[in-house]
Amino acid sequence: MTDILDIERPVLETPGGAKKVLLHSCCAPCSGEVMEAMLASGIDYTIYFYNPNIHPEREYLLRKDENIRFAEKHNVPFVDADYDKDNWYARAKGMEWEPERGARCTMCFDMRFERTALYAHENGFPVITSSLGISRWKDMNQINGCGRRAAARYEGLTYWEYNWRKGGGSSRMIEISKREEFYQQEYCGCVYSLRDTNISRRERGREPIKLGVMYYGKDADGQGGK
Repeated sequence: MTDILDIERPVLETPGGAKKVLLHSCCAPCSGEVMEAMLASGIDYTIYFYNPNIHPEREYLLRKDENIRFAEKHNVPFVDADYDKDNWYARAKGMEWEPERGARCTMCFDMRFERTALYAHENGFPVITSSLGISRWKDMNQINGCGRRAAARYEGLTYWEYNWRKGGGSSRMIEISKREEFYQQEYCGCVYSLRDTNISRRERGREPIKLGVMYYGKDADGQGGK
């Protein structure tokens, strides 16, 4: 097995030379490369898992447990935040039929980054970042805008806008996912994404999504997480 230190990666420098980083993680497939890249550069970081958008709870637990497993493998601290899905639904009210990458997604990123920024402020982290931007399904400008807004609430807190896709990051994300046989989610996460994905699948003559079935390196097709 290839050691993470044997992979050719750029040496990362944190904003302002910060000594530690709080990494908001959405799932193991998206965060695998981000985690290993920071470890390879000797960056001290902690994972913050706050994703109340994920539906149903079984899917939420599948994604969280995979992330915990990988964090434990690398001895990375893991903060398991609240699954306050009722608050998420309250904020999503009226945006049930917004398209993916639309206003509902902005709300969702804002909510998750706001909590991440608050935790960073209260626990002495000068920098926050996220694995969300590595996914090809996401709008990086939308994500970065939400991250900047959240960090701007607190003096001395910076959102790190590093493009985790560049320099082969997207390819390594898939390689790591296959190596670790991560669970491969087939929709972004929320109930509305699940609904819309199943509508699209039905129109193309495909079966609806089955939770807990797809794994990279096994039955998965290697298309990447969402």
